[in-house]
Amino acid sequence: MTVPTGRRERKKAATRQKIAETALRLFLERGYDAVGIREVAAEADVAVTTLFSHFASKEALVFERDADFERCLVEAVTGRGPDEPLMAALRREVHALVEHCAAPGAAPVWRMIDASPALRQYEESMRLRHADALAAALAADLGLARATTACRAIARFVVDARALAREADDPRAAVEEIFVMIEAAWAATGARTD
Repeated sequence: MTVPTGRRERKKAATRQKIAETALRLFLERGYDAVGIREVAAEADVAVTTLFSHFASKEALVFERDADFERCLVEAVTGRGPDEPLMAALRREVHALVEHCAAPGAAPVWRMIDASPALRQYEESMRLRHADALAAALAADLGLARATTACRAIARFVVDARALAREADDPRAAVEEIFVMIEAAWAATGARTD
């Protein structure tokens, strides 16, 4: 998560974090569908309008780091060192995302997500947004005006690698196995591999 620098930004970030933590605690204690937005706001001691100024929907409360994850994927492409190969940077970032998703205590959250059609749908739309942003970054890295089919396909593979790996018995090994295939597909596109 980006660390805010000014006092106002720090207060906003703290309020956002408090709301997200409160919501997740309530969802895990009582079930996602059993908890309403008003209850989350009351428990977090904020107005409903304040909650909605930080989160666009109830589902967004569960995926509080959505924007951070997207930014990290894009920055793996745009912010890598001049000598760091593209696929190595993406592999490193996916390992970090998987590590976050497989962290101790994450299993109950994923069970909750898997049990809720609304959360599964939100997660799928989130992954598609992340893939679109990553495809645009890949295209820009190649000097293209817009994302090609190859850029979009590789971006989806990379984004889906996180979901596949978090479900594996050995997430780290799964990322490595998946990236062997992603690198082969990237090489087959004829795009430069650095």
